[in-house]
Amino acid sequence: MRIEVDKEKCVGGGQCVLATSEVFDQRDEDGVVVLLTESPRAELHEKVRLAAALCPAVAIRIIE
Repeated sequence: MRIEVDKEKCVGGGQCVLATSEVFDQRDEDGVVVLLTESPRAELHEKVRLAAALCPAVAIRIIE
């Protein structure tokens, strides 16, 4: 699995961070998503899928 994030789409809702803080963080100044790893460990894949599903801006793209 590889993850891409469209920071231009991100609305800073923080849903991805709540779902998978091991993979996503937010910038302090504006709340925009920060991707901590593009290729998460296999045990995090389901959490990443949940984060993508919860994203209100549909800014997370998962490449299998």
